Amino acid sequence: MESRYIYVTLSGINNLIMTPKTPPEPKDLKTSMAGYLSGSLTLLAASPVPDDAAIHDVRVLMKKHRAAIRLVRPLLDEDVFRREYLDGRGTGRILSLWRESAVLRKTMKVLKKDNPELFIKLHDNTKVQDLLRKPYSTWDQAGELAKTVTEVNTHLKKALYRLRFISLNEPDMRVLLGELGNSHAAASAAYLACRNKPSAPLLHKFRKKSKTFMYQLVFFRHLSPQTVRLLEKRLGTMTQNLGRYNDLAQITALTGYRLGASENSAADDELAIVIRDRQDRCLAKVWPVAFRIFAPGLKLQDLLGISF
Repeated sequence: MESRYIYVTLSGINNLIMTPKTPPEPKDLKTSMAGYLSGSLTLLAASPVPDDAAIHDVRVLMKKHRAAIRLVRPLLDEDVFRREYLDGRGTGRILSLWRESAVLRKTMKVLKKDNPELFIKLHDNTKVQDLLRKPYSTWDQAGELAKTVTEVNTHLKKALYRLRFISLNEPDMRVLLGELGNSHAAASAAYLACRNKPSAPLLHKFRKKSKTFMYQLVFFRHLSPQTVRLLEKRLGTMTQNLGRYNDLAQITALTGYRLGASENSAADDELAIVIRDRQDRCLAKVWPVAFRIFAPGLKLQDLLGISF
């Protein structure tokens, strides 16, 4: 039997062990979907009012759950698909404002740390200062947040219960690859649109389509482990940079900055340029990777190095 060597560190000692080289098993869809839902419930149950990190992790799990639902769409009745997908999207939106305010505050603090002299000049800009300030939490606000968590928990428990009655046993891999191909095609179209006109809405759409494709890839690792994992890594880096671009775009919008407005101070204009410079650096990291994955005419079969 063919073998391979793996080094394992245990108590600071490298031990050489031998393990058989066996083909990896495909990841079970239904088990994974149940894990996304139950994992979210566990995170929300850790505290009456979860912290920012927990909310972020729940939102990621819900995006993975929606990506999996899209992958198995041909195996579901259309009414079932719409119910599960829209319910999952609604759950994510309930938490979106909670999470986004924390992200924007963190992004603004990084801008201030890197540009201290500029932010001294912006001390009387109330919109900028509001973005830097953590909202004062009252008992009423804590109660509202706890109510939101209860609402999300209810959605998740119902979705987990419904999942028991959805049959996904041994789905045809060719059907799933077809849906993965649709996700790749949708992200490719979004790439072409935003590459020709890199506006914030189009770049945000490209990021969402790319994430769906990335989260679906996990179910195909067994077909070409090294290729798929490398692709996931590249997509992860690319979508992170698109996320940073989007955060900066939201800050510009929330400050109310408009080019050429009479009320703009020199500091306002400088902040806009600082933000634009950062966005440009983000996109400079996005485009080369995006072209390798979503170039016009590139098929999923070529990307994965498989035929189906």
